[in-house]
Amino acid sequence: MSEASPMDFSVLRDVRKQAGMTLGELSKRSKLSVASLSKLERNQSMVSVDTLFRIARVFGLSASDLLSLAESRTAHIKKITRYQSGPFDFEKLSWQGVDLFYATAKTGNSLQHPEAHGDEHEICWVRSGRVHIAFSHEEHTLNPGEAIKFDAVLPHTYEIVEDADLIIAHLTKTHRF
Repeated sequence: MSEASPMDFSVLRDVRKQAGMTLGELSKRSKLSVASLSKLERNQSMVSVDTLFRIARVFGLSASDLLSLAESRTAHIKKITRYQSGPFDFEKLSWQGVDLFYATAKTGNSLQHPEAHGDEHEICWVRSGRVHIAFSHEEHTLNPGEAIKFDAVLPHTYEIVEDADLIIAHLTKTHRF
């Protein structure tokens, strides 16, 4: 008895339809036959690296992005972890390449030199309250509905101007050499 492939390229049909493209259009743009693309979408053939590359480029993806979609067709559920860092209360969710934090802090609290995460970009979105974020050469005060993105390698300090709820995201930098 043969084992089922861990790859499910029916995702290609979903990506193609999301782009509003027919098999014929994908065939023309990728220079692959309609028959081979159809077989791939129905998981009736194996894909070569060249084929994967050609298809991915049509959708503005890398071959590894498309391969990753075919490898993991299911959603991944996580539970939050709760912890405190200085005077801030955090709830955290992590997946490969992204950490999401919901933070609450009271007026007058500050968090200097948050945990090192220099290989990431950081986004801070103020949901309520006011937050002052200071870097070595610039400062910003954010109001509800405002957000800031910066390279997390920069030394930074969060100061709570008014009781605040924050969403903070750490996004792993992509390196392509």
